[in-house]
Amino acid sequence: MSSPSIKEALFNRRMLICIFTGFASGMPLYLLISLVPAWLRTEGVGLKEIGFFALVGLPYTWKFLWSPLLDRYQLTLFSFRPGLRRSWMLGTQLALLAAIAGLGFFDPSSQLWPIAWLCLLIAFLSATQDIVLDAYRRQLLSDEELGMGSSIHVNAYRIAGLVPGSLSLILADILPWQTVFIATSAFMLTGIGLTLSIREPAQAARHPTSLRSAVIEPFNEFFSRQGVKQAGLILLFMLLYKLGDSMATALATPFYLDLGFSKTQIGLVAKNAALWPMIVGGILGGILMIRIGINRALWTFGLVQIVSILGFAVLARVGEGVWLLALAISFEYLGVGLGTAAFVAFIARSTHPAFAATQFALFTALTAVPRTVASSATGIIVEGMGWENFFYLCTALAIPGMLLLLKVAPWNGDQSVLGKTVSR
Repeated sequence: MSSPSIKEALFNRRMLICIFTGFASGMPLYLLISLVPAWLRTEGVGLKEIGFFALVGLPYTWKFLWSPLLDRYQLTLFSFRPGLRRSWMLGTQLALLAAIAGLGFFDPSSQLWPIAWLCLLIAFLSATQDIVLDAYRRQLLSDEELGMGSSIHVNAYRIAGLVPGSLSLILADILPWQTVFIATSAFMLTGIGLTLSIREPAQAARHPTSLRSAVIEPFNEFFSRQGVKQAGLILLFMLLYKLGDSMATALATPFYLDLGFSKTQIGLVAKNAALWPMIVGGILGGILMIRIGINRALWTFGLVQIVSILGFAVLARVGEGVWLLALAISFEYLGVGLGTAAFVAFIARSTHPAFAATQFALFTALTAVPRTVASSATGIIVEGMGWENFFYLCTALAIPGMLLLLKVAPWNGDQSVLGKTVSR
């Protein structure tokens, strides 16, 4: 099948759906990694405790354990049966709406554990929503559209981060936190609106007919298709490619606060400075993936991603300047946005549409390990070695994932429809 033109790849209903799936997916995650740490820090909670709060993200790591349920069963919601994919989308989105709104009813100074448990529930619901949104997108897009669709999804995902990471912070300067969380939760209505307006993908009808097959077949298919050795290298690459980036951004908001920037400055400058580079970079990245392929995009965008981490080190050394803050954040969002777009496209290409939920959940769960387990120690590392040296360490930790590209996505290699590497 010939590759679609740039116009055909950009302007169609499937790409519009990817905007909404990205926004719905990103909102609850950025609430946990951006707004909640800022809330806790302004209420006097220490960096060590905030760092350990990253552990509430463990459901993102372990979501593959319950993903077969989403491939096998559909939910019935108040006698409404919207279909296999849409039922899970609607169920998780309604629950997230209520859980996020409930955060503001707790006091961080005396109810840290209840807040942690509620954040854990939000992470579980968010991870479950990600499972079904990823599966829906994989079954919606053709293989030729994966690069552009993933790029649009990722950038909408990051734009969603401007709600808890920018708008909510600005509101927090003038409104009680309870009102802020209720207002933030209302943005989940965009995901609910999407779910109610779309159809089930045609391939969703090809789901496993038993729980046993839903658990076993996705793993058998992947390892038989790739071979055990190559499959192991691919899984290791998925674990390491975003390690340095995930650690560098784990405590981003507390980092800005420690440098002396106000919540309003962070909301207006640090967050919005990322918007246009993120949008331009995402569109450019998607177009480049049409032209150069996913393999070369992983190399090119990954290098930009590594260099962008060093911008934080420069900011930590200088320690002040709104313009430097804006520049560092803009470069970071450009690099990380490009790298993530290519990475998500690679993950999607590595899955089989018939087992999209479980395979996608397993692969993306591996990418969540650095963001949860490794990032949980970032507070201790920062307090031990300082912000600048911490960002140098993050840069070094990004290199092993790049080296694995030699085996899993060689520069002069390409992949067929289901991911087997062949020579050009």
